[in-house]
Amino acid sequence: MREVLARTMGDRMGWFWLLGEPIAFIAFMVSIRTFLGRTREVIGAEFVPWLIIGLTGFFLIRNAITRGMSAIQANQALFAYRQIKPVDPLLVRHAMEGLLQTIVLLILIGVAVLSEVDGVLPDDVLGVTFFWLSLWLLGLGFALVVSVAVRLIPDLERLVKMSTFPLLILSGVILPLQRFPPSILEYLLYNPIAHGLELLRSRYFEGYHLLTGVSLEYLWRWILLSLALGLALHARFERKLKAR
Repeated sequence: MREVLARTMGDRMGWFWLLGEPIAFIAFMVSIRTFLGRTREVIGAEFVPWLIIGLTGFFLIRNAITRGMSAIQANQALFAYRQIKPVDPLLVRHAMEGLLQTIVLLILIGVAVLSEVDGVLPDDVLGVTFFWLSLWLLGLGFALVVSVAVRLIPDLERLVKMSTFPLLILSGVILPLQRFPPSILEYLLYNPIAHGLELLRSRYFEGYHLLTGVSLEYLWRWILLSLALGLALHARFERKLKAR
């Protein structure tokens, strides 16, 4: 409850930006697409719902990383209780972010339905739920690792924040990865976020053309590796993480 109040009420514009940021991105991209004459279609999916799914899925991971970096520092006072570990506030904050992003996704889908946007409802609800949770777990793994890294090396925090915008482009969030040349695409597929978003979209849209090389196994290898590494780092550096 403390984290929820701090996230939504701590800033007067907190609630606004939860919805305002993805809506602004969607409006901007739709405006560009309309200006270009709607010539660049997404194979097997309508552009607006395709964009909604990509943005909210990416923000699910991005917010997990950026807000997870400050979870330990913001809750230092709680470590006076020995039963509370540095990983605890991070887990709570990540669960809250996942819930908030899910609510944002449902609101955006509802608005699109009321606006009579075509193809906005998912074709495979169970598949979408599975890959949404997979992205949530990937974000948790990244958050566990990054939260330790920035506490040990504070200068990394700025670098991590700067890397989120390039990832927005390179993960296929606003531009289909199919548009990149094969020589570049080969390297972009090392990014597990791209695999997660492509798999999520493939379940959301029945006729979606899944990019060649996208792998569920590769995505889950990253999930399990990042979770194991993050938990191991928290166990190894617990005392340093608690230090002010």
